Order: sequence, then C-alpha cells, then structure tokens
Amino acid sequence: MDWIKRLRDGFGRSPYTPEMRNAMRSARRNAGPAQKQQLLVDLQLRTEALTKKDIGTWRRAWQMAIDVENPKRQLLYDIYTDVSIDMHLTGCVGQRKGYVMKRGFKLVDANGQKDDKVTALFETEWFEEFVSLVLDSRYYGHSLIQFDSPTDTDGIMQFRNVELVPRRHVVPEYGVIVRDMNDDHSMGIPYREGEFADWCIEVGRPHDLGLYLKCCPSALSKKNMLAFWDSFGEIFGMPIRIARTTSQDKSTQKNIESMLSQMGAAFYGVFPSDTEIDIKESSRGDAYNVYDKRIDRANSELSKGILNQTMTIDSGSSLSQSEVHLEVFENVIASDEKLVRNVVNNKLLPFMLKHGFPVAGYRFEWDDTVVYTPENIREVERMLISGGYEIDPKYFAEKYNIDITGRREAGLPEASLVRRLVKGDGDFFA
Repeated sequence: MDWIKRLRDGFGRSPYTPEMRNAMRSARRNAGPAQKQQLLVDLQLRTEALTKKDIGTWRRAWQMAIDVENPKRQLLYDIYTDVSIDMHLTGCVGQRKGYVMKRGFKLVDANGQKDDKVTALFETEWFEEFVSLVLDSRYYGHSLIQFDSPTDTDGIMQFRNVELVPRRHVVPEYGVIVRDMNDDHSMGIPYREGEFADWCIEVGRPHDLGLYLKCCPSALSKKNMLAFWDSFGEIFGMPIRIARTTSQDKSTQKNIESMLSQMGAAFYGVFPSDTEIDIKESSRGDAYNVYDKRIDRANSELSKGILNQTMTIDSGSSLSQSEVHLEVFENVIASDEKLVRNVVNNKLLPFMLKHGFPVAGYRFEWDDTVVYTPENIREVERMLISGGYEIDPKYFAEKYNIDITGRREAGLPEASLVRRLVKGDGDFFA
C-alpha cells in the first residue's frame, strides 16, 4: 500500500483513527477560507528554490530548524541541496557510503548459521535502496522511508517500491507529516502510530540535523571563493587591449572598437595609420594563494567532517600517517555498519515479519568471511599439497576448467601432478 498516494487521494475511504480524524476536522474548522476550499489531504510538492546561499542564510535556516514551538527545516534543506553538489563533498559521502554498500551480509538463525534462502530475500534492489536511505540519515539527521505492498517474484517475496518521504513535509520533532511544507505541525498526520506506522520506518533522531549542518560553512565559502576566482580570471586573466587614435570620425572609432572586440584566436585587425595598439599584461600573481589555498582548506575541512580524516581522499605524505588515517576511517565505516545492522534487526525485520516475510528467528549480520586473492589461494593450495593432505581432483578440475582423467604414472611421484598444476610449470603439458 502506497500510503503517500492515499494522502493524495483524500478522505474518501481513508482508515484514520478517530483521534486523527478529530484532529484534522479541528484544523479545518480553524483554517481560513482559502484553506477550507482544499479538502484533499495531499502533499503539495514544490520546486526547490535554487537561490544564492551564504553564511547568513545558513544561520537563519539553522535558527528556524531548532525553533521549539514551530520547527521548520525547509530552508535548511534548500541549503543542503545547494552544498550537496560540491564535488569534494560528493566524493567524501560516496567513499563513506560505498565502503558500506559493497560489504557482504548474511541472515543467520539462532545458532549463527547462515540461511541462504532467507539471505536471498535481501539480495534485491529494494534492500539496497533501503540501506542507502538509512545511510543518508547520517547527513540529513533523519529519514522517513515508506514501503509499498510486498509481492511474490519468482518465489521470492519483496517490496515493490521503497522510497523516501519528502523531507520538507516531515516534522520529526513531532512525528507528523504536513500536507504543505509551510503548514503548522498541529495540522500534520502522525506516522509513529496508527495505520501509517505499518508502512514506514523512521531512521535517525528527531532533533538531529545531520552532518551537512557542519559542512555548510565550508561548502558555501568554497562556492563563493570559486565564483570570486572566476571573476578575478575574467578581469585580470586576459590582457587588456587599448587602441589610441587621433581620428575624430565616429565611424572610424566604431570600426576600431568593433575590430578590438572581434579579436580572437586569429588576433589581427586593419586599423588607420595613426592608431596605436597597446596590450597590457596583468601583473596580478597572488590569485593562487588567495583563492586556491582557501578552497584547499575548505576541502580538508569537509574531509574531516565526513571522513574524520583527510588522507583516504586527499594526498598523503607518509605511509605511517596514512595508516593512522585509514584506521580512523575504518572506525567511521564500522559506525555506519553498526547503524545499518541495528536498523535492520530492530526495525526492518519486525516490519517484514508483520507483512508476511518468513524471517522469524533470523538476524542480520555483516559477512566477515576473508576474501582471498588469487595469489593467496595458490599459496594455500601449495601449503596443503606440500603438507601431504589429499585433495579431491574435482576441486582442481572445476576451478581450473581442466579434465583430470587420472594420475600420471610416468615417473612422477604422488601428488606432483597437482603440485605442478598449481605452480603453473610451463612444461607441464609438454
């Protein structure tokens, strides 16, 4: 059931609780004439305002978001949209999320044994999207995730659709969804109780504004410095062309001006004999120290805010320092993995069980099985063979796609056939 669609469909057959209906009737009675004309309880989605943002805008948005009586996050989310397109910030978030998203996982029973059939329920697109939205709560502070009705696809149950409820319409401080993002929270519909609670999962803390709040000053300053650098390059980057003429004829002056403006790659012009052309080269050479250094500092601040260190995405200076930074980064990833594991075990699995998924008695765990490289595998094989262990020839036949019909008798000692195969002797087939 797409309950956001049911919000758009109005009151017709909506199974709200009596308390919810009474609250909404009261809100309509107290509403003005313009509000009373709109009887549909729908989300009035609006285009985000891509206006210029600065530190002052950020402070005002922050103040509005922490208002106790009527918190409004809309302006703050507009700023988040603006800063989230920063390429360095995108790289930091992508690196942090990517390490978690690539991890293997498993569903285990009470004895800790992996169940492949139950694990297959999660090896789907909807679960990957769910994990991504869970991780996004780190940056926005909160995510309200809605689910559609489950279906049976090739014998595997899965949700048809998993999507984010638009953040601007969610008031997590009071646990409600508002039809219009400018509505007061008292006119909202509760999502932590009633039927809506059966179709959504809340991730994050109600008053948390996310990591993007701390990234905004550096990201906004960086964006402005890039704009200032572009202006500097436009003014001082190109030599100034100056033409001097003694002619008082307006048409001659206009022709000289036209030729100067049209000078491009060819860079030539036909001027009167009394015209002097002067090229003024810019001597301004401090743009790098003024702008690039500030942008570099902003990037390092963003790295520290998202990754808690700099060397896994910025340039490093030594192996020992990079190892320390990598250890710090691994702690950040472990924190995100713990978040996902707790949300899946404490919220998603009970949610799925309520909707008929066969997940009773199972829990979600990250798969910490060691992944060997081809070189590691060959070394293990050598160690086993040299240790005198008997290995089924089918293992090598299937792994290397070679038909092994039997042991070769022509003077080769026992197990040397497999040993030479593993070592990759060049004359094996000679």
